[in-house]
Parts: sequence; C-alpha cells; structure tokens
Amino acid sequence: MTQRVLVLNGPNLGRLGSREPDVYGSTSYPGLVKECTRLGEELGFAVEVRETNDEGEMIRWLHEAADGAIPVVINPGAFTHYSYGMRDAAAQRTAPLIEVHISNPYTREEFRHTSVIAAVASGTVAGFGIGSYRLALRALADASAA
Repeated sequence: MTQRVLVLNGPNLGRLGSREPDVYGSTSYPGLVKECTRLGEELGFAVEVRETNDEGEMIRWLHEAADGAIPVVINPGAFTHYSYGMRDAAAQRTAPLIEVHISNPYTREEFRHTSVIAAVASGTVAGFGIGSYRLALRALADASAA
C-alpha cells in the first residue's frame, strides 16, 4: 500500500511565483504541487498538497494527520512565528512532521527567527527554495525505510 503524505502550506503560499520572486523564487504554486506529487510518486508516496490562509483549517488538517498517522511536510508560512494553536496540533503528531521554508528565516527579519513549530517537528529544512520540499520528502522516505 502506498504511504499517504500531506504537504501543508500556510498563508500566501498559493501566491508563489508572483509573491516576492526574489525571496520565494519563480516556481508557481501549481508548479510546487506538480513537483511534490511527481517526487512523491517516485518515492512511493501518495502526496496530497494543500494550501490555506486559515489557521483553523490548518489545525484541522494537522488533527487529520495525527488521527491517521499520516506523515506531514509543512510550510506554516507566517503561522510559524506565532500560532500556538497550530504548534499544539503539530505536537499531537503520530508520524514524522517536517517543517519547511523556501527562504532561510534566519537571514531575514528578526521576527522570522522564531519558530513555534520547530520544537515539535521531526526536523526543519529551510533556505533551499522549492528544493526544501524535495529534501523533506526524501527525508520522509529515508525515515520510512529505516
């Protein structure tokens, strides 16, 4: 049976390609979805990519993942820095959860230097553009092979 994986994206990530391309690159959100599903298939995953600007919806998706023992790759976007509700939902994980960021938050504004998610994540990948997602999916594949 193919392992299901959720790739969850927070606020403004649906605007990839047009939002600050000097920071987030030129890959569009549909391009991100295509790349994650393509690599997921290659790795033996059934990847489902989602995006929301709604904190409550993200929390419900994290509950879904915890209830189903579904691995998660999550780019919380701005929620990274302040959403304790999302942090508490992520802490309930029953499978690996990898935090990703397209840019390197530590090279940006000071408020981006704090992640409330990192302490409850299996790991964090940041600063490699869309490649951060590829690295996270490969890390999940490595973890499931171990």
